[in-house]
Amino acid sequence: MNAIEVRGLTVRYRGASAPAVDGMDFTVRTGEVLGLLGPSGAGKSTVHRVLTRRIRRFTGSVRVLGVPVARGRDRDFFERVGVGFELPAHLPALTARENLAAFAALHRGPTDDPADLLDLLDLAEAADRRTAEFSKGMLVRLNLARALLHRPALLLLDEPTSGLDPVRAEAVRRILRDRARAGTTVLVTTHDMRTAEHACDRVAFVVDGRIAALDGPRDLRLAHGNPGAVVELRRDGALERRELPLADLESALGLGGARLETVHSREATLDDVFARLTGRRIGGEP
Repeated sequence: MNAIEVRGLTVRYRGASAPAVDGMDFTVRTGEVLGLLGPSGAGKSTVHRVLTRRIRRFTGSVRVLGVPVARGRDRDFFERVGVGFELPAHLPALTARENLAAFAALHRGPTDDPADLLDLLDLAEAADRRTAEFSKGMLVRLNLARALLHRPALLLLDEPTSGLDPVRAEAVRRILRDRARAGTTVLVTTHDMRTAEHACDRVAFVVDGRIAALDGPRDLRLAHGNPGAVVELRRDGALERRELPLADLESALGLGGARLETVHSREATLDDVFARLTGRRIGGEP
């Protein structure tokens, strides 16, 4: 079953010379983490705005949790969907605990204990501090806690690791994987390669409003990368470095017909594959 179905989605902003999203097609299966990966301006956030009903002028078909996104009541929609914007939504005069309690009061169904969510996001010690004093990373984590608050069936997250140190970013990725295993569907827009690699079941490469490739991270690396090994040796006191493709290694190792798929000394990264398929790096440079 698909939690999200997008067919022929096109969005053009007034006065723009080209569409921000140009005939995009993709689905997200129930319990899957799908990443929309691409540089700034690729169209990722526009897709996010369509899925969260902030943009209602578009062409194509978009269904979320079985319902056309342009139909139905917003209150019903957001009882089942948790949203995390890149710029966190919070009430700066309130503490972290008060923020979550205020948002919980907006929901008709059951909500999680704010204390449990603050502990999950490593904010327990700051629970009674005013959020006006929070750093960006703290606000990003509070934002995720708010999105999780009402136990949504679908999480729509925009750059959920922005501003986080590596340890806390990995903790967020672990939370996304755990929620997906429990049946929550997650769509995450990001330019963070580690999030795409380690949190997502599938990744869509987005460039110029289109999807250039969509598959599992490992499948993308194997299909489009150039894996091999880097060998260093010393000859007459000088260090030499050689890069060997897998075909040469297979022959040298005498594998007897077995096929070597990866060598951990050097594998293609998602960034390598993205650049090969799109001609760009995530930062936007050629």
